[in-house]
Amino acid sequence: MQANLAVSRIGAVSRIAFDRPEKKNALCAAMYLAAIAALQAAAADEGQRVVLFSGAGGVFTAGNDLADFLGFDPSAGDEFPALRFVETLAAFPKPVVAAVAGDAVGVGTTMLFLCDLVYASPSARFKMPFVDLGLPPEAGVSLLAPRRFGPAKAAEFLMLGEGFGAEEAARLGLVNRVVAEEELDAVALAAAQKLAQKPARALLETRRLLRGDPAEVLDRIALEARLFAEALSGAEAQARFAAFLQKGRS
Repeated sequence: MQANLAVSRIGAVSRIAFDRPEKKNALCAAMYLAAIAALQAAAADEGQRVVLFSGAGGVFTAGNDLADFLGFDPSAGDEFPALRFVETLAAFPKPVVAAVAGDAVGVGTTMLFLCDLVYASPSARFKMPFVDLGLPPEAGVSLLAPRRFGPAKAAEFLMLGEGFGAEEAARLGLVNRVVAEEELDAVALAAAQKLAQKPARALLETRRLLRGDPAEVLDRIALEARLFAEALSGAEAQARFAAFLQKGRS
């Protein structure tokens, strides 16, 4: 356990669990850095064949810790660990599985577009409220959501910021299967272990063919990040964040 992130090995599966239940697993800079380190270690270790993401306490993640954003200063050359995390995940060369229960907000939803298999419990709730915070989307989702959902549904979820549940996520192809809460961890782990037992070269080549050129997604992530940083330092986003944080204290 480090930085509210629990990293463990189960055979050839590396499990990365967000573990900050008092904040609904909201991701702070230290958690992002620890997750990046875990992904880099898994990429470099031939014995780690698959990564499995999950969240502790019946919640995947409430998204970014907004308090981190209020201190962000792009003019000083600050770089978001969140950006490095999604770049690392987008370029990660091995299969990634996710087990999602409860809230999956912001990056908690967008990172799933960069995973290979996603399993969700009926309690899972997905939301990408970037526009409501005065921000554009991130993690390449402006490219990936229209491809996965179609333009109309992508606009609904990214422009209106509407939330959606597990069954809708499965219907739209973000989630592979909805399973009972008590079975979620076991089902996701079984899928990860099954992937880990496949012939390695054939599996990785199939994954590369399915995903296409990663440069396209990374280029979109970079464009989104530039617009995100510009918006984040603006008065509109700062006011939205301050109002959100004040509401949380009241």
